[in-house]
Amino acid sequence: MKTTYPASPRGDHVDVYLDASGAEVRVADPYRWLEDPDSPETRAWVQAQRVLTEAHLTDLPERHAYRARIRELWDAPAEGAPWQRGGQYFRQVNPGLLNQPLLQVAPSPRGPWRTLLDPNALSADGTVALAGTSVSPQGRLLAYGTQSAGSDWVTWRVRDVQSGEDRPDTLEWSKFGGAAWLPDESGFYYAAYDAPASGGALTGTNRNQRLKLHRVGTAQAQDEVALQRPDEPDWGFRARVTNDGEYLVIHVWKGTARKNQVWVRPLGRAEAFRELVGDFRAAFEVLGNDGPLFYLHTDEDAPRGKVITWNLTTGERRDLVPEGPDAVEQGALVPGGLLLLTLRDASHRLTLHDRTGAQVRDLPLPGPGAVETLHTQPDDPEVFLTFTSFLTRPAPYRLDVTGGSLEPLSTEIPAFDASKFEVTQEFAVSRDGTRVPMFIVAPRGLKRDGTNPTLLYGYGGFNNALKPAFNAARLAWVERGGVFVQANLRGGGEYGKDWHEAGTLERKQNVFDDFIACAEHLIRTGVTAPAHLGIHGRSNGGLLVGACMTQRPDLFGAAIPQVGVLDMLRYHQFTIGWAWASDYGRSDDPAMLGHLLAYSPLHALKAAAYPPTLIVTGDHDDRVVPGHSFKFGAQLQHVQQGDSPTLLRLETRGGHGAGKPTALLIDEWADILAFLEHHLR
Repeated sequence: MKTTYPASPRGDHVDVYLDASGAEVRVADPYRWLEDPDSPETRAWVQAQRVLTEAHLTDLPERHAYRARIRELWDAPAEGAPWQRGGQYFRQVNPGLLNQPLLQVAPSPRGPWRTLLDPNALSADGTVALAGTSVSPQGRLLAYGTQSAGSDWVTWRVRDVQSGEDRPDTLEWSKFGGAAWLPDESGFYYAAYDAPASGGALTGTNRNQRLKLHRVGTAQAQDEVALQRPDEPDWGFRARVTNDGEYLVIHVWKGTARKNQVWVRPLGRAEAFRELVGDFRAAFEVLGNDGPLFYLHTDEDAPRGKVITWNLTTGERRDLVPEGPDAVEQGALVPGGLLLLTLRDASHRLTLHDRTGAQVRDLPLPGPGAVETLHTQPDDPEVFLTFTSFLTRPAPYRLDVTGGSLEPLSTEIPAFDASKFEVTQEFAVSRDGTRVPMFIVAPRGLKRDGTNPTLLYGYGGFNNALKPAFNAARLAWVERGGVFVQANLRGGGEYGKDWHEAGTLERKQNVFDDFIACAEHLIRTGVTAPAHLGIHGRSNGGLLVGACMTQRPDLFGAAIPQVGVLDMLRYHQFTIGWAWASDYGRSDDPAMLGHLLAYSPLHALKAAAYPPTLIVTGDHDDRVVPGHSFKFGAQLQHVQQGDSPTLLRLETRGGHGAGKPTALLIDEWADILAFLEHHLR
């Protein structure tokens, strides 16, 4: 039965662009009015869409079953890896179903733990979340940032660790940066923007970031501007004070490309910064220093990454750990050595090297999977990490790098029998012959008869690697006989810089080809069939879903584009969207216009039969503004030729995803999986 949709008036707005030949290209934008989330017209339209969606979801019996089971699986202690400052240990933990995790402190990594900060007390609905924490070097003060309703805007405050009381300090309009303490704990560096214009907090562009120094106990108006570059409005600054307290290191970023500058100067001295790296030719991450000898992780002339040393006194630079067969994801200094976390076919390996670069040993991990967090100190042999896999919850471990022993810091009481499931890795072959890995999580003994409801998930962008990770909702899906597949597409960081760049700019179609190849592999090998295959992706992954469902609507039985970048011609006009041009290119670049128009999901929609689609977004998403989802939904409803529904799920007081309360996450996942199961069975 064909769905009756709320009225979506089509305007006559037309934009004019120039293509690579210099010719004008006229592009209609009939739903431009939906870009304003606060207009009465948009609010009325959204409310009508919500009523329609709720009516559809309420009728799904699977919804209640998923909500109950996800809640059961979620209701287990989630303990983060501790970290040490000034002889005290800190961790985040959620005992089960709290909307936000607690921040705790203890004299030992085994406790006893005392709650230092409970974000659940900061709002009635659990939508105020911790967005950043930084403990001062002696462990006396905590700088903590909070975000409200999922917005990227952060407010910083200072809490006394001993008393648990807040100081009067309140720092507003911070974004895209942490807090770096001075060695004497008198203050910290943080990233700041001007207060946005009235009504522009969630849509206005974010430029002209400044690095400011806040002195504890003073008003924000007195903060010193430590660094600003009004001549380079797209530059941002991340500060770090070296462990020995001798140097201030500045990581200068420009957009989301992993290419940055590195500036260094002695701390507390009125000297100009030394531009150790003065351009954006590659990625450089300072790992630490031995006096003037700095250790850096870089992909310069090493697409899979290497570690170098750079002597500030002599200027000598040399390769310490040369590029190897696996992609280096993270490095960290430990006493007398260096830890390297590397990726091999999207799973982690951990190795110890000495300060000459020679490998000392492979360090144990609990099994195939991923290290989610790694906490180290260059002068402390205790290393703490969190490990996870598709079938094991994230759990904290203590690693003694001296002896190589790995000790669990928690005991999991599983609410499921992991022996009933199996994880395999297979490889699809993309259009150009590239092998594309994917993990398949399924009931043990899966019958490959083409009837299994299957959820294919991907991302494929910004050098971000998808690794094995536990997800209670996806486990509930597999428990009910479904198959979950995670694809590792080009555009990500699974195999280093070359793999990433192969899915960017004019090569972005490779990402969609890889995803389609994974879908075809699942069909060809009998895992599923088009009618039983659903696709899901978030943010850049929402773009992935939008592009693939418009290019191959015949291949999928359902689609979930979540907080997706769906209007590729105008994404750069809002908040931090301009920063994504390193992956996408921009429509005001004639050389890129044709490439963007070729796959932009909003503009690729035409009269056709598309699969059942649930578009998911949040009204406080100031990363990918909800106008993307609104316009795509209105256009898809307009052109849909089949009986499949196109529904919009809007989360109020919901953002891009960070800090979303547990209760809202459970409801959101229950709706997504119920929609998929209903349409894929």
